[in-house]
Amino acid sequence: MNTQMDPRWADVVARNAKADGTFFYSVKTTGVYCRPSCAARPPRPENVAFHSSIAAAERAGFRACKRCKPGQPPLAERQAAQIAELCRIIEKSEEAPNLAALASRAGMSVFHLHRTFKAVTGVTPKAYATAVRAKVVRAALGKSGSVTEAIYDSGFNSSGRFYEKSNQMLGMTPSKYRGGGSNEEIRFAIGECSLGSILVAATGRGVCAILLGDDPAELAHDLERRFPQAKLVGGDASFEALVAKVVGLVENPRNEVALPLDIRGTAFQERVWQALRKIPAGATATYSQVAASIGAPGAVRAVASACAANSLAVAIPCHRIIRQDGGLSGYRWGVERKRTLVARERAQ
Repeated sequence: MNTQMDPRWADVVARNAKADGTFFYSVKTTGVYCRPSCAARPPRPENVAFHSSIAAAERAGFRACKRCKPGQPPLAERQAAQIAELCRIIEKSEEAPNLAALASRAGMSVFHLHRTFKAVTGVTPKAYATAVRAKVVRAALGKSGSVTEAIYDSGFNSSGRFYEKSNQMLGMTPSKYRGGGSNEEIRFAIGECSLGSILVAATGRGVCAILLGDDPAELAHDLERRFPQAKLVGGDASFEALVAKVVGLVENPRNEVALPLDIRGTAFQERVWQALRKIPAGATATYSQVAASIGAPGAVRAVASACAANSLAVAIPCHRIIRQDGGLSGYRWGVERKRTLVARERAQ
């Protein structure tokens, strides 16, 4: 068969990584064999032969390409293993290793490590280290006899450095977190809008929940479940003005309403939510497009989970996410509400 007529040739030209392992090709002018995704300059088709296995290529007298290393696991798999090792190093270190040290350990440039780490894990090395430290801090606050003990149990060598980072990691002061969020005051109000009942809640930092539903009592219970130890207080007259802003955003999603938000999530969730906020009103995106936009194309399911965890309806517009086929996917506040929001944005 003419090489160019063989469907495998198209995979070689496209450097199709999905074809890796299904066949190998050799080049008689160089005497090497490669995997389909090899980044080397494509050979002339008349010099190419296809082989079903490495053994077959070597029996034909060819040696392994030093660039694509066909005898080793695929590059993506090797990189994942490298990044997993670096994650273990970060987790075991008392102080987060700097980027240069991690790059040296992996045998990569700083730029290449940063890009690869983000592609594999969905977050930067710094964000991963922050998330690890936050987990340690939470565990220490739950076990230690005092906040001071927790400071040192979680690896901080000074209380100043701990308090400097604690609000970012915990979303509240260490004492409040240790008490399960007790005494944190959250103001809230429940009203009605064109999509049904709406609950708006806010801390001193900003709006922490916008919940939609049919039953006002169930919305209140949902807020209680989210903040079981907080002090929930009915909003006063000034708070009603904030609620009116939120309702205005629901009724006219194209409005540029500047809402102060108290966003609480993992580093990855917050990256997804920031990406959602960049989708213009009237536009939509798929889960895979969002995953690609944050540099984590393989994290489509994690993106979907982050959308499902969003507790700030409309302000973080997860209603703008659709399936790959263009259909509406699930929406925690009901697909019909999602349909209405998308149609409303497109019509305005």
